[in-house]
Amino acid sequence: MKNIIFKLNPEDVFKIDEYDFYIDLSSKDDYHHTFYKSLRQLYKMPNFFQTEALDLFYISLMVYFADRKVLRTDYVDNWTRGFKLFVPVLHVDKWNDNKELLENMISYLSGDIWKFEFRERTLNELETKILSTIDNKYKDRKFNPDAFCMLSGGLDSFIGAIDLLTHSRNIGFVGHYGGGKGVKPFQEKINSLLKTEYGLTGNEFFNFHAAPLKGVEDSTRTRSFMFFTHAIILASCSKRNIELFIPENGLISLNIPLTNTRLGSSSTRTTHPFYMKLLQTLLDNLNIKVILKNPYQFSTKGEMIVNCINRSFIKENYSYTMSCSHPDQGRYKKETKPYHCGTCLPCSIRRASIIRAYNSDKTIYRDPDFKEKKAKNELKSFKIGLRDYTNTINNKFSIQIAGKIDCNLDDYSQLYNRGMIELGEFLKKYNE
Repeated sequence: MKNIIFKLNPEDVFKIDEYDFYIDLSSKDDYHHTFYKSLRQLYKMPNFFQTEALDLFYISLMVYFADRKVLRTDYVDNWTRGFKLFVPVLHVDKWNDNKELLENMISYLSGDIWKFEFRERTLNELETKILSTIDNKYKDRKFNPDAFCMLSGGLDSFIGAIDLLTHSRNIGFVGHYGGGKGVKPFQEKINSLLKTEYGLTGNEFFNFHAAPLKGVEDSTRTRSFMFFTHAIILASCSKRNIELFIPENGLISLNIPLTNTRLGSSSTRTTHPFYMKLLQTLLDNLNIKVILKNPYQFSTKGEMIVNCINRSFIKENYSYTMSCSHPDQGRYKKETKPYHCGTCLPCSIRRASIIRAYNSDKTIYRDPDFKEKKAKNELKSFKIGLRDYTNTINNKFSIQIAGKIDCNLDDYSQLYNRGMIELGEFLKKYNE
């Protein structure tokens, strides 16, 4: 088990006899994160962050540090690692009361074993400065949205933003970008399109980066937790019940292992109902007044496109979104721009949804016909998964392989059927 000590205050001298990393989150030498880079935006929030949400935000950065710094290949099964994080927090008692819940939630998300040891801290110098300033600056230009929405640069979140903006222009959008070219150009394009279409000022958009320096592990299953907490901490400034929309199609959310290469925690559980329930329970226990909501939990991706409120706008601009799980892969072929590979599961589900909606797809794909060796193997696995699906009499067991579903089981079962039919219709024209 890796022992990792974190600190947030200069006066913190906590140590243990044996540790693997000692990380100062306020130091640019250890961790790069941009949350405090644009203080002007933060000063426009109506109140200082709820301190429980501030704790949660830092915990997510710490978890993501561990996730990136420790290779899975160093372990016997090439996957399951063990971590013990020594964490300074503002609310020690609350976190001790919720330690088991946090450990179970992060362990489920990443497929590792997580332990936490909490100790008390006070606000550091930067936090104190923000606290003292936020009430006094921009008093007549505070940003207090009706809701927040994750905006990843993908097709699902673009549809979610469009549907929300049809009802209210007062929405806060939160994005996160990685270190490569990846999705950032797509996020910027989507932001620009939404600003023009809906007459937004630009103050509605927040985009952050956070990553440990010299990270070595690429599986990064905890990235979504860190991504969500950026929105949660901003939403907590409202000091009232506020919804955080996390738009994602229900088929992807279920995280059903369609292929042998995506079994269990080898596939992301970003919005799985079980994980979302754990996270919502944690927020409730901490009295963080943020309500997580995925309005497309029972929709396929194709249904999301077809039912998008602004149909002409989404049809004209869907190609500017990024759905691929590895858009930077083309750099090995000296490509200068990120593209969809066209053959991974997210790309295949995307292509199936667009073909369903429009009978054609103007998105550029690196390998649209599954010609490369890896793509052929993926296609073969997809078809095996589809064959197994058609041979399953009752899918109410198989849809729970990735996590327990204790409500709306019939709705999830029907969603899975529709999603697999949608995918199968697209793939049937390709031969592995």
